[in-house]
Amino acid sequence: MVSGKDELVFVPLGGLDEIGMNAALYGFGPSHRRKWILIDLGLAFAGPDLPGIDLLMPDLAFAERIRKDLLGLIITHAHEDHVGAIADMWSRIGCPIYATPFAAGLLETRRLSEPGAPKVDLKVVAQGSRIQLGPFDIEFVPVSHSIPESNALAIRTPAGTVLHTGDWKRDARPVIGLPTDEARLRAIGDEGVLALVCDSTNIMRDGESPSEEDVGATLKDIIASATGRVVVTTFASNVARVRSVAEAAIAAGRTVIVAGRAMDRTIQVAREIGYFDGFPPFLTTHAFNTLPRNRVVVVATGSQGESRAAMARIAEGEHPDLKLDRDDLVIFSSRPIPGNERGINQILNGLALQGVKVLTDRDGLVHASGHPRRGEVAMMYDWIRPKIAVPAHGEPMHLAAHAEFARQRGIEHVFTIRNGAMLALGPDQPGVIDEVPHGRLMKDGDVVLDAEDKAVDERSKLAFAGIISVGIAINSKGDLAGDPDVVFTGLPARSRDGKPMDEVVDDALFGVLDSLPRGKRRDADAMASSVERGLRNTLRNVWGKRPIVHVLVMEV
Repeated sequence: MVSGKDELVFVPLGGLDEIGMNAALYGFGPSHRRKWILIDLGLAFAGPDLPGIDLLMPDLAFAERIRKDLLGLIITHAHEDHVGAIADMWSRIGCPIYATPFAAGLLETRRLSEPGAPKVDLKVVAQGSRIQLGPFDIEFVPVSHSIPESNALAIRTPAGTVLHTGDWKRDARPVIGLPTDEARLRAIGDEGVLALVCDSTNIMRDGESPSEEDVGATLKDIIASATGRVVVTTFASNVARVRSVAEAAIAAGRTVIVAGRAMDRTIQVAREIGYFDGFPPFLTTHAFNTLPRNRVVVVATGSQGESRAAMARIAEGEHPDLKLDRDDLVIFSSRPIPGNERGINQILNGLALQGVKVLTDRDGLVHASGHPRRGEVAMMYDWIRPKIAVPAHGEPMHLAAHAEFARQRGIEHVFTIRNGAMLALGPDQPGVIDEVPHGRLMKDGDVVLDAEDKAVDERSKLAFAGIISVGIAINSKGDLAGDPDVVFTGLPARSRDGKPMDEVVDDALFGVLDSLPRGKRRDADAMASSVERGLRNTLRNVWGKRPIVHVLVMEV
């Protein structure tokens, strides 16, 4: 849609159909020459429906199209679902990146230090500061979250102000970093806010999220009363939680050991900024067996069941340094992210077999979410008083619940949109005016695939029914020049009537070859097609499944 008027538009490329993979564009100007900013560029973790795929990232086809008018990438905070795609995707947009010191440090340490990572144009800004990018005046407003230096963004334009909350909660006692700046948010609301784009993660939970300080108090009591070793597993990025564990350990006369590279890197960045000033150095896992059982606390990665993280190796008894005994204690200071339950349960079962005691958030206040519940979201609406509400950061059920909540709060315009929608916010009547290219890309090892790539579908089929590979050599008359070469993988050893599967395959193959007329035997493509069809049909009759069949016919 072409318009000659200056408009303020919002275009989510990720984060509005899922929790994760956050990326959102704001544009201002007439449609043919808008200026743009991008807020966050994150990833999501692939599920078992995508075999071999490690990570998912937003498709930046539209951002690439407007690259020359893209003024900057603004980072709200350093969680992977907000920054994790930068190393792979930044070269497609090439604009400056603006981030606070902790986010910049963690980004450089965790993602931009990887082999082949681009040298990005990274500019460090302080919480509470303002930057001007073309028509956008952007203020970094401190908010509490489960990682230091999280920010809501007050985006001022000639058409009005948008408050983009990012991830947040209202926590007056966050242990590390600044609390949510209620006074500043109220002042921004008093200026007049056109639109609020707000976190929806916990909108279906009543009340307020517990304070990080309260979690620390619980951990202190638990660790003080423990008699054996204590392992606390949490998100590597939750520096406040690690600090609370360290404080509890010191109070109990214990030494802190760090297990997991991601945890170690995060602590390194936090120390450089000063978040662990006054704390003694933490030890590596090599010190584990040199300390008495009642004098050690381990902070470990793997709270989400990650197969290569420290907790999974401990639970399997495969960690080279960390071996737990009966009555040692493991605290899961986290909550399962949907989709990770199976991996977490494997760890819990492994610990149970070892006789290790386990505490989770079902047993006490050992974890607090970094996202606002309904009571906190209500406060945000009271502070900001927007004309337009756009629920963000959630699956469709979260967005729908948030939209209904906003209507109950009396918001004039509420929009439940999906990734790719172009929502005009002002200055005229708000509404969806266009749809841009969007979707997700897949990280397959070191290669980025688009969503239409056949590789993943083929892997799913292989996992379901296996593969048969057949090599056939024929002469110019169509006669076999030697025995066919047959290899199969993923098939059962015997058919349902007990016949060895290699005999079933051989009989079917030679049955097809013997039945072919001379003309087809001299046609390599026709022969390959007939063999493929015959083997698949035979296996369907004796097994109930049709495997993938690859046939190569060569004339010699």
